[in-house]
Amino acid sequence: MAARGPKILVVDDEPAIRQSLRGALTDESYQCATVENGEACLAELERESYEAVLLDIWMPGIDGLDTLARIQDLPLGVRPAVIMISGHGNIETAVKATKLGAFDFIEKPLTLEKVTVVVKNAIQQRRAQAELQRLREDTDLPEIIGGSVPMKALRQQLKLMAGTNGRVLIYGESGTGKELVARAIHRASLRADGPFVEVNCAALPEDLIESELFGHRRTNLDGTADHKIGKMQKAHGGTFFLNEVGDMSLKTQAKVLRAFDEHRFEPVGAPQWIQVDVRVIAATNKNLEKEIERGNFREDLFYRLNVIPFTVPPLRDRAEDIPQLAAHFLREFATAYGRKPKELSDDAIEALMAYHWPGNVRELRNLMERIVILYPQRRVEARHLPAFDGARKPPAKTGQGFGSLHEVKEAAEREYILRKLEETGGNVTRASELLGLERSNLYRKMKALGIAPKE
Repeated sequence: MAARGPKILVVDDEPAIRQSLRGALTDESYQCATVENGEACLAELERESYEAVLLDIWMPGIDGLDTLARIQDLPLGVRPAVIMISGHGNIETAVKATKLGAFDFIEKPLTLEKVTVVVKNAIQQRRAQAELQRLREDTDLPEIIGGSVPMKALRQQLKLMAGTNGRVLIYGESGTGKELVARAIHRASLRADGPFVEVNCAALPEDLIESELFGHRRTNLDGTADHKIGKMQKAHGGTFFLNEVGDMSLKTQAKVLRAFDEHRFEPVGAPQWIQVDVRVIAATNKNLEKEIERGNFREDLFYRLNVIPFTVPPLRDRAEDIPQLAAHFLREFATAYGRKPKELSDDAIEALMAYHWPGNVRELRNLMERIVILYPQRRVEARHLPAFDGARKPPAKTGQGFGSLHEVKEAAEREYILRKLEETGGNVTRASELLGLERSNLYRKMKALGIAPKE
């Protein structure tokens, strides 16, 4: 029966040692591969992910120390623990190997018991470091804030989709927090221990995006090698996030589609295929169905990505979350800049909630940062806010303006519930599922807001 444990790579120019180590590690339920030199080691690490490498120092071609140095240039998510082995070791070599990032240094002749113990410890340390890095990244991530009906529905959808490997396509205007939602899906998914790798398709020039996605293999005029690991390979075992996928060129879309279908790709300028296992999440601020009609987006790629469609609501549709969001950003920037905490007055909150927010949450966040930096007062009044260039929220359908903060909240909530009822053809049961509410709670909410079941 084939070994099912962690994957180990043995690098040694002596066939007898490769065979001996492979047999011993396989007996310990490791998956073990072997290569004979440093060049083959680097090529194998670009092709496949290993948790540990047993690396001989004295080999033809590039020696073990040079190979170790190049391994340390690999992305953190795919970097294995390296154990150096040598028949001519000395203290100076061991110190140099340790400085270059080696986990341990063992001398020939090898004791198989010693090898298996060191390999086990190296893998445990690598996994502990990866977990610590993941926890640090999670700590740095802002939480999804808001108790409005749209945000409750969003969280309900997250719970339903996060535990699957289905591809997700996130729709939403710029600044609504699509990346934040993608990261939340990753953290709650079966791949939470793997990497989360983002590519912003709108920020990369056409001549660079393929190299960024798939990596490249080049030899410069002076004979030096220029190798780059693509972001799709870096995401192996985790989540690959294509942000603003609607801005990707048709040429790149074709290559991405093929990679998704075959779970492999070719780096630019390289003949070999690289296998990848990633969960794909894409996001866009465009209407992709209209982009298909215009000939700007491939229909087949759209259907590959649109397995689980997901919409992040604009800030104007969740106005009741604005006080909580604003307070969160004020605390965040007060801490970051070493300023005293600030609070918003009622008239300031009303002004914020009456604004249309074309830039969504990002615009609100930038405004709160500006206030923390520019205004020394602890209490922020409406007069401290910008005029918003007249871009106010449209009046209610009755033609009357809002007279209070409570009316603003009710109007936003009423409009959103009506929209969901319209989407479901008046089916209250289906609308309650979309809103993340019990049907009885939705009926009570509709009654309080003056919404008839058939309205």
